[in-house]
Amino acid sequence: MRRSRREFIRTVSAAGSGLVLGFYLPSGCRREHSGEPFAPNAWLRIGSDESVTVLVDRAEMGQGVSTSLPMLLAEELEADWATIRMEFAPAAERRFGNPLLGGWQATGDSTSVRAAFTPLRQAGAAAREVLITAAALTWRVERSECRAERGAIVHAATQRRLTYGALADRAATLPVPRDVPLKARQDWKIVGTRVKRLDTPSKVDGSAVFGIDVQVPGMLVALVARCPVFGGTLSTYDATETMRIPGVRHVARISSGVAVVADGYWPAKRGRDALRTTWHEGPNATLSSAAIATQLAQSATRPGTVARLGGDPARALAGSLKRADATYQLPLLAHATMEPMNCTAYVRADGVDIWAPTQLQAGARGLAARELGAEIGGVPLGRVRVHSTFLGGGFGRRFEGDFVREALETSKAVGVPVKVIWSREDDIQHDFYRPASYHQLRGALDLYGRPTAWTHRVVAPSILRRLFGAESVKDGLDREATAGAVGMPYEIPNVLVDFVEAEIGVPVGYWRSVNDSFNAFAVESFIDELAASSHADPYAFRRGLLSHEPRYLGVLDLAATKAGWGAPIEKGRARGMAVWRAYGSYIAQVAEVSVGRKSGARVDRVICAVDCGQVVNPDTVEAQMQGGIVYGLSAALTGAITIDEGRVQQSNFHDYPILQMKDMPTIEVYAVPSDAAPGGVGELATPPIAPAVCNAIYAATGRRVRTLPIGKVA
Repeated sequence: MRRSRREFIRTVSAAGSGLVLGFYLPSGCRREHSGEPFAPNAWLRIGSDESVTVLVDRAEMGQGVSTSLPMLLAEELEADWATIRMEFAPAAERRFGNPLLGGWQATGDSTSVRAAFTPLRQAGAAAREVLITAAALTWRVERSECRAERGAIVHAATQRRLTYGALADRAATLPVPRDVPLKARQDWKIVGTRVKRLDTPSKVDGSAVFGIDVQVPGMLVALVARCPVFGGTLSTYDATETMRIPGVRHVARISSGVAVVADGYWPAKRGRDALRTTWHEGPNATLSSAAIATQLAQSATRPGTVARLGGDPARALAGSLKRADATYQLPLLAHATMEPMNCTAYVRADGVDIWAPTQLQAGARGLAARELGAEIGGVPLGRVRVHSTFLGGGFGRRFEGDFVREALETSKAVGVPVKVIWSREDDIQHDFYRPASYHQLRGALDLYGRPTAWTHRVVAPSILRRLFGAESVKDGLDREATAGAVGMPYEIPNVLVDFVEAEIGVPVGYWRSVNDSFNAFAVESFIDELAASSHADPYAFRRGLLSHEPRYLGVLDLAATKAGWGAPIEKGRARGMAVWRAYGSYIAQVAEVSVGRKSGARVDRVICAVDCGQVVNPDTVEAQMQGGIVYGLSAALTGAITIDEGRVQQSNFHDYPILQMKDMPTIEVYAVPSDAAPGGVGELATPPIAPAVCNAIYAATGRRVRTLPIGKVA
């Protein structure tokens, strides 16, 4: 996007309601040329100036979809990559719904490339065929004599060339074919190569527009005072001193608290600081981390709802000569996105505009129409416009609608465009947290050290219940909560996985890799414990139980080979490993860890092997593996949200730290060549890093880490 902030503001001013990001022509339509670009489908338009613009219908939050998705279309279009530009698609669920997320226009569950892999290639192929037809008609030759090549159509016999821009006008008058054959993989020129990201230049020169950069004429800025206790409500407020702060314009009560609206962030913050509020703290006023831990442990004594049952694990455990038992506990975690939560909204009687760094564009649109429509005289969905921006990190937090609702309610209350900005403290203390969880595992081994039984009880709050209601937790089973645990791949004849829901009074939500993040820690730590009980090498033990899983073995063997598993290692270091499957992809990690008496555990090196099927951009895959490892490692080493008197104790990066550059391990990423369908990579690397590190700590010290964060272990 080559658009400066100044140009962005000027465009918004001219358009009145905001950026017009694109339009749609149903596939196969015929129309008379009207001077518009050639736009054969929802994702593409080609201008006579040789511009090739791909509309990206997923949120770009650093994972690279603003490059990967255009690559798919450009490959089949036979475009010149140097001409490709991207814009964010508008909120239009019927056109841009994600088929892997129930048809929502949403970004999550590592689905962006998986969902787009075929449709965007089909879109590019269909456009290519129209351009070939346009050239053949122009030259009055047979279509079979023409081919597409680097943004132009070439006539084979005469080597005449017509660029896509030169053909755009004529192509715009032609019908768009359906079911065009796609290129064979061996003919790919763009997909599978390391192309430079389209969003890098604008992020380097500062012209990329994130949500927090949005400026709208007449806009004010708001901060919201929220109850410090989960579930509490506002009793009274006194804005006398607030209104004396220069720059404060309004104080408005909204559903989440009190919005202080001012000319800018700092007067709004000073005004909020001066606000006097009293809160009804409700039943969670005495909630503490200790009480949550006790509740989870007590819940584990209740019978669970069965998620997987094979064989007779109770009988196998009762009759075994050697058993292993372990419990694992993981804390609440915040998302801590680099860009604090924010949203700009303008609510009017004739429509609503939303500028949001959101993972759920259509959700924001529906929220405005559904929640505000009746109150402001009825706003049809078509009059709600969502202008997507770059996201400074998402990790699942921006799947929520609370920050959008606050902007909508505040703008409605004061009658002007309002940007609601959360401080870092607001963000850490009013999140939808990764659930705290408790895991109870039991295993049995035969005389030869082979596992004969495995049981895993998962105890956690239900994200599905909070988001989608009781009907989503059928018969007491949240199927997402047992993700990865149910899919435990090891060949064990008697297996039971069950789930106990525990309501802990804390709002929970999707966090990068969601429930895989805690189930992987339990599963891959316990398989290591079984290996130790059988006096087996952890790598050999896993291999012996994965003979029926070739893709698991592929990543496991590659990671072990690259790590030099079994070879001597530098004194003071040890290796640990973990392997996992999620989002249609497979991953293995080997962590090399040194443990000092004073310094505790330090992760020196991580070897990551991944099989994500067919790769669109190897650079993106590597970056996501690195980012996922850093995210998971920060959580494993120091991450914990603690509660006292119903309040989050952490507030910023000084007490909720993320890994700093000086603490970074060396990360090596290796991909297994694969012809399988593309899998997800955005969340894949986070689950296995904690167990790999903790297994290495055991190898170094003989001490098991069963409670996260790791902290000091020496």
